[in-house]
Amino acid sequence: MLRGVCGIVGGVRNGFVVLVLVLLAATVFGLYRRRRDGRLRVGNEMRLTPEDIGAPLGERATLLQFSTAFCQPCRATRRILGEVAGMVDGVAHVEVDAESRLELVRRLDVMRTPTVFVLDSQGRVVKKATGQPRKVDVIAALGETV
Repeated sequence: MLRGVCGIVGGVRNGFVVLVLVLLAATVFGLYRRRRDGRLRVGNEMRLTPEDIGAPLGERATLLQFSTAFCQPCRATRRILGEVAGMVDGVAHVEVDAESRLELVRRLDVMRTPTVFVLDSQGRVVKKATGQPRKVDVIAALGETV
């Protein structure tokens, strides 16, 4: 009888340790994603043309957004980028449906939506953000670009 109880207690303790480790790993991953989400990082110097994105480039810069139909953060990103493009002369906001432009998605290594690229006037990728960027970060990236 005592052996059976000790076996159950040991199994519960092992299960608890596994649970704590899984929760710890999930928390670390969540904090990592939260820190990187929406941050504009240096681009890869790839150059895009109006034919690539399906719209003319802005005179000074272009905010290129990759979205999907059911992406909730994409809607907020659309609003943010539209506001910024309206504030800064010569900046265009172009939204691309990632599902219909898979060749471009693969070429630019878009892994999730929204993904935002800041292009200079020549179409060079200057900055890239995965996730919803903050408005101030987009404005700062444009300040570096134009």
